[in-house]
Amino acid sequence: MKSAPSKPSRRVDQLIRPSIQRLHAYVPGEQPRIAGLIKLNTNENPYPPSPRVLRAIKQSVDARLRLYPHPTAQGLRIKLAQLHGCSAENVIVGNGSDELLALATRAFVEPATPKPATRTRSAQTVQFFTPSYSLYSVLAAIQGAIINAVPLQRDFDLPPINRRGEIGNWDQKAAVSYVTTPHAPSGRAYSLAQLDSLCRTHQGVLILDEAYVDFGPQHAMSLALKYPHVLVARTFSKAYSLCSLRIGYFVGHPALIEALDKVRDSYNVNGLGQIAAAATLDDLPYYRLRFRKIIATRQKLGSELAERGFEVLPSQTNFVLVRPPLFPAAEWLAKLRERRLLVRWFDSPKVSAYLRITIGSDREMKALVRAVDAILKH
Repeated sequence: MKSAPSKPSRRVDQLIRPSIQRLHAYVPGEQPRIAGLIKLNTNENPYPPSPRVLRAIKQSVDARLRLYPHPTAQGLRIKLAQLHGCSAENVIVGNGSDELLALATRAFVEPATPKPATRTRSAQTVQFFTPSYSLYSVLAAIQGAIINAVPLQRDFDLPPINRRGEIGNWDQKAAVSYVTTPHAPSGRAYSLAQLDSLCRTHQGVLILDEAYVDFGPQHAMSLALKYPHVLVARTFSKAYSLCSLRIGYFVGHPALIEALDKVRDSYNVNGLGQIAAAATLDDLPYYRLRFRKIIATRQKLGSELAERGFEVLPSQTNFVLVRPPLFPAAEWLAKLRERRLLVRWFDSPKVSAYLRITIGSDREMKALVRAVDAILKH
């Protein structure tokens, strides 16, 4: 008779890399589990995809679901290249822009070694301004990279650039540098001249993360085609109502795109997502009309909150960052949730006094203002 197998001698947690055990994972906005909550915490478009896009998706739910999608999303890459005046070789499509941010960290950043020599430190560095998208630091930690977080100014503007193109302790040779533009979580826009100055003397890979670019007056796509070390990231989530299908893309030099393609998972972009994104590009007037509506709603909400004592920061995104009156922001978060409204609060010291509020439909914004009035009366 065989004896029972012995129990493993090692604890399970010893099988996990120490850096992963220490990792603080990215925390997404709360997903409501209660019906009836008004969701203003994750910067989703309040309007649905266009009827043309919905038809394209429904018509594709057939026997094709048993087949693999195009491995490089070539049809979508061609359409995106036509939109941006470049070649398909300048474009890579990902499972949301988050996947591409992760691929860039994997492709361009060497894992850190103990006490790296000065000449190798930059090759092991992931860099970004702070505060910004908290996923950047998570991706760096997963890669085992050195993190260089450079503070923004108090008004969330970029630090001043000197005559030699230098910014404080910004490392011009960092392997990967992320710049969120327009900025999140503040909503502040950076001018093309500012970004061009940053790109001009930079030597490492510089990624301009334009997740919210459709809600502002300008973009930096030209810089991805001007500078071989610059990539521009875009997404179909925030502006184009396709969060659920996870479609994002990078535009940049073919050599960088080829490197990203080497580390990309096979069939990384699902077939329905490719179809939906392509149909979106065929119906851009529908979306541009809604961008204008969101911008108008943003301006109206900002004025109404300012009249009620909120400090409302200028925004070129589909959200506003506001400092509320009377109570701390965390207390406002709870009071609004009691009234079935979800907004976002960050415990980071530089933004903990603020709430981030997604621009919703007119009905949702009226409900928010009513809740604010009720709170102020108590």
